[in-house]
Amino acid sequence: MTNQTDNDPSAGDPRFDRQVRFAPLGTLGQTKLSNSHALLVGAGALGGVLAQNLVRAGVGKLTIVDRDIVELSNLPRQVLFEERHALEGTPKVEAAQESLQRIGGPTQLFVHSAHFDALNAAEFSEGVDLVLDGTDNMSTRYLINDLCVEAGIPWVYGGVVGSGGLVLAVVPERGACFRCVFPEPPAAGTLPTCDSAGVILPAVSAVASLQAGQALRLLAGDDTDRFESALLEIDVWHGDLRRIRAPRHSDCPCCGQRLFDFLHNPPGRDPVVLCGRNAVQLPASAGRPDLKALSNRLEGQVNDLAMLGAMLRFKDGEHRFTVFADGRALIEGTDDPDRARALYDRLLA
Repeated sequence: MTNQTDNDPSAGDPRFDRQVRFAPLGTLGQTKLSNSHALLVGAGALGGVLAQNLVRAGVGKLTIVDRDIVELSNLPRQVLFEERHALEGTPKVEAAQESLQRIGGPTQLFVHSAHFDALNAAEFSEGVDLVLDGTDNMSTRYLINDLCVEAGIPWVYGGVVGSGGLVLAVVPERGACFRCVFPEPPAAGTLPTCDSAGVILPAVSAVASLQAGQALRLLAGDDTDRFESALLEIDVWHGDLRRIRAPRHSDCPCCGQRLFDFLHNPPGRDPVVLCGRNAVQLPASAGRPDLKALSNRLEGQVNDLAMLGAMLRFKDGEHRFTVFADGRALIEGTDDPDRARALYDRLLA
């Protein structure tokens, strides 16, 4: 007979002693964790706390996808980053990997500096056991929901703004999906954001910790047969916590009718205004840019021109540009997509 710990890289590791003493997890649950693979979309505020939880818990593999770079305004709430990362404009996934590796442990890390969208979602999610939402925009959450419901992969939504937020664990075929609770994306500008309402670290930590708790339970396989969908709402300023039952709806466009439009018929790849950043991200154009040739062409025309790993950064007047290897461009100093496109066309097209 094969011992249940034979395929467990963490078996006998004293770092997990207190964790396996927790009865709902135990040695068997720890073995399942160590053989699991989670995908984390977003490495910022929620993503940083989530990543720390999973790495410290001994999850076997963790893939992280994020499109952004570290900024000074991230530091009060994004726990994986240091001031030097912001000053150097380090891609978030690279800074996250650096910080997480210092923790040690058996977790294998795979990081990708990329915009998670309908074109690459299936590739990034191949073989994973769970998807975690560390994003800050609704469109990506509807995409993740389509992806996971179609593929039968559990995922955990988390949203935070101000002093509170929401968490929903989605287990396909066993309960409500995201669209059962939020049938359609809200109109732009109708919901508060971290830009309009701000956000504080205790709220981030509380929401991400609730997400992580749900994630560990699902990965460890604890009583999922008795799983009940519920929307968790928390406010750390007022000390409120509510559990709202979330029933599955047979007429849900996603899990009921199995229409996966956000995955298979996505809207055009429009510019994205980044929350609280006074910045616009322009999607990748056809073909990957030759950053070296672009750097040579811009020499003498712009300021602070520098190749930083797989990206090119420079300033033009009050605007800072970051051009990534996959063709995306981040333009800081404006929140107007049309202005950002004009600046891009003038210098880079």
